[in-house]
Amino acid sequence: MISVILASGGLLSIDIGLFVWILVTFLLFIGIFAKLAWGPILNAIKERESNIRESLQAAEVALKRAEQVSKDNEAALRAAEAEAQKIRREALDDAEKAREAMKVKAKDEADKLISEAKSAIEKEKKQALLELQGEVADLALRATKIILDAELDEAKNKKLVENFINDLSKN
Repeated sequence: MISVILASGGLLSIDIGLFVWILVTFLLFIGIFAKLAWGPILNAIKERESNIRESLQAAEVALKRAEQVSKDNEAALRAAEAEAQKIRREALDDAEKAREAMKVKAKDEADKLISEAKSAIEKEKKQALLELQGEVADLALRATKIILDAELDEAKNKKLVENFINDLSKN
């Protein structure tokens, strides 16, 4: 096989006729290619480049919008947390106020009950003193009547008892 290649002039021998046809065919191919395919290929490349550029710009806009939405969401979250803290503080304050109001009301009611009890005790004390004075007067009257029954008459006896009662009222 190598002998056939070497006998025909070898691989490195140049055939001018073949070379001219290959060159003409190649130039014709380049001409047709430039006329028919080159423009559409360049247009497709330019269109692709434009689409990529627009996509990148749209992606940047979308990224900026997403960052803004994220910031807005964070701000809304902080505002919601602040509002929740405010509501919690208000609820605690309201509970404290209600507790204080109940405490004051309970103290007022206790003071009222104590005052009423003191009034009732004072009234009962006066009533008991009046009853005691009446009983003491009756006892004094009986004792005086027994002792002085023979010596005093009824008018003197009554006067002595009234004086005695008046003296008791002064004490």
